[in-house]
Amino acid sequence: MYPKLLQTIDLLKNQEISEDRKIILAPLVHFIRERREEEKEITINFICTHNSRRSHLSQVWAQVASTYYNIPKVTCYSGGTEETAMSPKVVETLQEQGLFIHKISDGENPVYAIKYDEDKHPIIGFSKRYDSSFNPTHGFAAIMTCSQADGGCPFIAGANKRIPITFEDPKVSDNTSGQTKVYNERSLQIGAEMFYVFSQIKK
Repeated sequence: MYPKLLQTIDLLKNQEISEDRKIILAPLVHFIRERREEEKEITINFICTHNSRRSHLSQVWAQVASTYYNIPKVTCYSGGTEETAMSPKVVETLQEQGLFIHKISDGENPVYAIKYDEDKHPIIGFSKRYDSSFNPTHGFAAIMTCSQADGGCPFIAGANKRIPITFEDPKVSDNTSGQTKVYNERSLQIGAEMFYVFSQIKK
């Protein structure tokens, strides 16, 4: 992995996860453990309303954590209840935290290749509906990263598990002087929780 990313990972591993959050994260830990014991693919789809911020941060950090802890057969996706665009501020934040991001295509909904290691396949980041043909159709855990998506999607077709793990939207800071700080903190929070989840799998 890239040196600057490894420095960020050290920060993530040193963040304390509250007992309340550990309870919320426990069903995802259980899902991954169960799939691993059964030697099945571990597929996770992180879902929020616009597939613009929290779901992308969750997808990226979960994929990075799975590689860091050598948990095989993990593929992470993201989606929304509607298609918009991946937030440029999320791109900027992840770059500052050590990931290499290359824009593959322009337009209203750009597509990004997000690399965390020179020798690993990049994560493909762009906004899409949770049921897009790009995303898995069965055998996955649907992780609801915002309460609006959790309430607005009473049924996720093909999901083995539906798990609410919600985060505050960093969008509340857009166009304010504190925007960079809020996005950085939210990314680190999500990253720390995903690293906690995957650190529990071998135990």
